[in-house]
Amino acid sequence: MTTNKASITMLDGGMGQELQKRSEQPASPLWSAQVMLDEPNLVVDAHRDFIDAGARVITLNTYSATPTRLARDGQPDWFEPLHKAALDAARKACSESGQDVRIAGCLPPLVASYRPEVAHDEATCLKEYRQMVEAQKAGGVDLFLCETMSIAHEAHAATVAAVESGLPVWTAFTVDDADGTKLRSGEPLAESARAVVDAGASAVLVNCAVPEALTTAMDVLKELGVPFGGYANAFTSVAALEPGGTVDVLEARKDLGPDAYAEQVLNWVEKGATIVGGCCEVGPAHIKALAERLTEEGYPLVSNG
Repeated sequence: MTTNKASITMLDGGMGQELQKRSEQPASPLWSAQVMLDEPNLVVDAHRDFIDAGARVITLNTYSATPTRLARDGQPDWFEPLHKAALDAARKACSESGQDVRIAGCLPPLVASYRPEVAHDEATCLKEYRQMVEAQKAGGVDLFLCETMSIAHEAHAATVAAVESGLPVWTAFTVDDADGTKLRSGEPLAESARAVVDAGASAVLVNCAVPEALTTAMDVLKELGVPFGGYANAFTSVAALEPGGTVDVLEARKDLGPDAYAEQVLNWVEKGATIVGGCCEVGPAHIKALAERLTEEGYPLVSNG
């Protein structure tokens, strides 16, 4: 059977929230990083479940293992052990799955999610991102995902550091839940996205905002001339999460089960998105339902990452 529809690359879902559900440990400011030390098998299992559900790109579990966060909430000397453990877990899951899966290095906000006002200056961002890129490239990642970028200069710094690796770079912005044309900083998505493309990003995405905002953002991204997509969260609001806080203060929406989430993502794909998945509160069941729905609609899924 032939199709004129674009092939879709499937990402995984929200690792941090998934690990909180599976772990017996209380939530901590380091989100999912603590699990790498205490319960690494949970990380392997979560990666495997996302792959089994249809993901062909999984993201390294280093979202909270930035130099700044470790200095604030843990120990600076955890940086190398956490990165090694995350890389080992991702590689093990890929090997066990029997699927051809790519591992995306993770370059997150260095200080806090959703809080552009606490971001470092660009020079400091660049220094820390280069440290993360060096560790993750040495560990064998296949590409870099700069994600949940809420302010333009941090996104630019992450992109520049990642591009220096010579690997493909995908940059993802988190947008205003009420206006998907703006970052959480208030800066225009169009200008911020154009800047990272000019810096070498090969794809631009939006993530960790409500899916309705991502639908609006797709109309902006499709004007860039590069592959685009997104992966939404399923929180009612992120306003309660303070820098250094724990995600158990946030509430999941009741109207975004697997089928409802897949319906939202289909809106993006119909606008031209070709890289899709899920973020916080989007689990393996959501990714499975999404993969099935896309297949039913005639969209071929990329089988080799």
